[in-house]
Amino acid sequence: MWLFRGNGPSGFSSASTAEEVTKGIDASGLTAIVTGASSGIGLETTRVLAKRGVHVVMGIRNMGAGERVKEGIIKENPAAKIDAIELDLSSMKSVRSFASEFTSSGLPLNILINNAGIMMPPFTLSADKIELQFATNYIGHFLLTHLLLDTMKKTARDTKREGRIVNLSSRAHRHSYRQGIRFHKINDEKSYSKWYAYGQSKLANILHANELCRRLKEEGADITANSVHPGVIATNLFRHFGIFEGLASSVGRLVLKNVEQGASTTCYVALHPHLKGISGQYFSSNNLDNPDAKATDKDLAAKLWDFTINLINK
Repeated sequence: MWLFRGNGPSGFSSASTAEEVTKGIDASGLTAIVTGASSGIGLETTRVLAKRGVHVVMGIRNMGAGERVKEGIIKENPAAKIDAIELDLSSMKSVRSFASEFTSSGLPLNILINNAGIMMPPFTLSADKIELQFATNYIGHFLLTHLLLDTMKKTARDTKREGRIVNLSSRAHRHSYRQGIRFHKINDEKSYSKWYAYGQSKLANILHANELCRRLKEEGADITANSVHPGVIATNLFRHFGIFEGLASSVGRLVLKNVEQGASTTCYVALHPHLKGISGQYFSSNNLDNPDAKATDKDLAAKLWDFTINLINK
């Protein structure tokens, strides 16, 4: 149960489920990539998109888990089109391998859902020597989007159907480090805060979507880029919280969203026809929302873009 149920201007609310916000939508012929699709809201997003006719390619670390997810969805919906490609977003090598395999498949790409993430682990460096939350939640998805953008542009041109990119952010973006993005202290273990580092990575997701929106509009590409806050959901993101993980599970049905509700805003932004042409926006509870002022800082977004391009090209 979710406690706050008032519908917003969209006609939906925090209590709406992914199936409810996509009811009646025929998405046959569309292809989507969903990262982190083997559990939680990524799994539910995959299930509902497939139910609406989308061919979903899951980007997942654990291929065994992915096969079980695929089998479960097809058992429920024999017409579902589901594929899986191995993807570890904390590794640029893995991201490049995923993008290469997808591109080589010849599949079109209408929708990219940058969903996967980790939440507040102890300080760790990725294989590329980047703080793990920033590497996984932001850098990996930036690189993935960068590598697949030409395919999305071609698909939009060939099919004359709008492409959509959805970045999973969080309300936690409001609680980043004071300066928003610590460009020169990304890997500073001494001053690391797992809370602020998580907020930083989620702020970066919004800045990425906003700057991408600006560039796509400038280019005239028929692709939108938006960011969403899925809500607070009792998923395995809480695995680094110790005792709070148990608390989240025990009281979750009263104060947290379930996965069906948590996946709704993603599915709404990815599929709903009312959002045609809407780009560079932030959504929560299936409605437009206002992010923190840092998230709308155009200079910060441009600086982060240049910083990231330099990082992925090293």
